[in-house]
Amino acid sequence: MDVAIETVPSLSGTEWTIAAHGHEAVVVEVGGALRAYRHQGTDLVDGYEPAELCPGSAGKVMAPWPNRIRDGRYTFEGSPYQLPVTEVARHTAIHGLVNWVRWTPVAVHDDHVVLDHLLVPQPGYPWPLHLRTHWAVGPDGLTVTHRVTNLSERPAPFGLATHPYLLVPGSAVDDVTLTVPGQSRVLLDSRLLPIGTARVTGTEFDFSGGRRIGAAVLDVAFGDVARGDDGRSVVTLRAPAGGGIDVWADESFGWWQVFTGDTLAPPRQRRSIAVEPMTCPPDALRSGRDVVVLPPGGSWQGSWGISPVAA
Repeated sequence: MDVAIETVPSLSGTEWTIAAHGHEAVVVEVGGALRAYRHQGTDLVDGYEPAELCPGSAGKVMAPWPNRIRDGRYTFEGSPYQLPVTEVARHTAIHGLVNWVRWTPVAVHDDHVVLDHLLVPQPGYPWPLHLRTHWAVGPDGLTVTHRVTNLSERPAPFGLATHPYLLVPGSAVDDVTLTVPGQSRVLLDSRLLPIGTARVTGTEFDFSGGRRIGAAVLDVAFGDVARGDDGRSVVTLRAPAGGGIDVWADESFGWWQVFTGDTLAPPRQRRSIAVEPMTCPPDALRSGRDVVVLPPGGSWQGSWGISPVAA
């Protein structure tokens, strides 16, 4: 019997465009990712085309861990686990297990879309998870809410991050004034894996007061974040003439990764700035630092967003 094969409309699968109040976002099936986001027709994220394979994890959801795991190995509750090594050059497991899988729409409306993925248990991560992402646009910009539920009968270690690359209209990366509310940073070895932490005060990595990026090369995880009265922390990007972008995250996210794209291939090299809200630092499944432990049937939820700022 012949079986009909569905034609995939793009390399990222089905797309959903949501729009309201001059904001428009494109969310895709593969990776449940943000392919584009613009305000009044101006792109604010450095996305990719439908016929382009997603580069540099642009807009991806990274779970059940963000960033890298050394050699893909970790121990949880006394049992060792081996994840697939997905970054061969550095021999790490990078950016989780859901960034190249299909997500399923459960609600599609003009101004928001909700996508689900059921992560099946596997040898390196034997806990089934239900992941849900709510993408919405409104008067203040783009708001994203993640909810993750442990479907297993055992506690599950978990972390999450997202990977948008930000474009400040009319501004080169060097000319952007960056503010990061982190008071410390992760020190890295040659494989970009943690070897310690250090305070940023008075160093070249101190962006807490806002300063021009200039020639700085950043691929840094910032911790000990300062928050406002509403519990949010905010990374700001400003153009020389004023205006720009705020990226905010609620108290569920205790870390920010900032990446100036220097290792990406042209033409994306140093073209935009990845600002990534993270629940935990790199290599957290090994270190245990800020890993969320979901009890059986338990859930975690966190929100972040992108807001344009007028000059």
